[in-house]
Amino acid sequence: YEEIERLIQDPAVAAAPERYASLMKERGRLEKIVGRQRELDAVRKQKQDAEAMLADPEMRDMAREESGRLAARETRLASEIEEILLADDRESSRSVILEIRPGVGGDEAALFARELIEMYTRYAANRSWKVQILDVVHSDLGGLKYGNLSIEGEDVFKHLRYESGTHRVQRVPATEASGRVHTSTATVAVLPQAEDVDVEINPKDLQIDTYSAGGPGGQHVNKTQSAVRMTHLPTGIVVQCQNERSQIRNRELAMRWLRTRLFEHYQEKAAKERSEMRRSLIGTGDRSEKIRTYNFHDNRVTDHRIGFTLHRLPEILGGDLDELVAKLLEYERAEKLKKLAKR
Repeated sequence: YEEIERLIQDPAVAAAPERYASLMKERGRLEKIVGRQRELDAVRKQKQDAEAMLADPEMRDMAREESGRLAARETRLASEIEEILLADDRESSRSVILEIRPGVGGDEAALFARELIEMYTRYAANRSWKVQILDVVHSDLGGLKYGNLSIEGEDVFKHLRYESGTHRVQRVPATEASGRVHTSTATVAVLPQAEDVDVEINPKDLQIDTYSAGGPGGQHVNKTQSAVRMTHLPTGIVVQCQNERSQIRNRELAMRWLRTRLFEHYQEKAAKERSEMRRSLIGTGDRSEKIRTYNFHDNRVTDHRIGFTLHRLPEILGGDLDELVAKLLEYERAEKLKKLAKR
């Protein structure tokens, strides 16, 4: 923590905005732990002083009361520090790129994918997060061919990290005359957004193409070369952004998305090691895994990884994910405690 403070005061660091912003964010992360630890140390010293007075008959009652109060405060602070350490990692506080694709089920899968992207957009609004459309293309029947969003705010990745995977819907489609229940899927990928200091991109490694945007959005989309496609030549990673009217804005958003995809690419090996515990607890988040079922007939949403069911399907699709997300975080915390206890 002291080293971070020293670096922040360095004029050379202050002159580098990306580096300075990264250090300020790291300081904020550490302050949560350092502040409580200092308070805990002070409480423990006060408790020792109070216990020392128990030998004095005239001070015994007051000392016993004070010692009990300080012991309760000590327990609370130790629990808070434990909670922070268990939940804390450098990715939790990041914003995310959310990618949604229809899976098996044709038009019904596309319609379900649209409902999922609307669900996450509403959830983000409920938490006062900022949502930006990177690239969204709808199908002819109003479904979603694919959708990519940027969601920015406090602890976004912490709350959305376990949404990655295959989501399954079971219902009677509006186009089904016989009333037969269909099962369709859509895939969700949640990627922590990379910061400028995470990935350095050599402009020589980029191929940037511009073209006329297509799809809904007004006549302007076919008149200007506002859409941007970026290809990172060394890795072959391609991103495209066409939903903003301005080519400059589309270029900015595409670069942010590309940086995130490259961050994921370069960190893949380390991420596998970091997520070993997560994989054993709640699944890998791989897109091939069926993590959740939305059953319309039973008004039921079931998360298969933790065996948790809610009978509030309309509310959940309306963006009320708090209880479901809390259960996932609670389960993860409990499993981490079990693993720490075995060490």
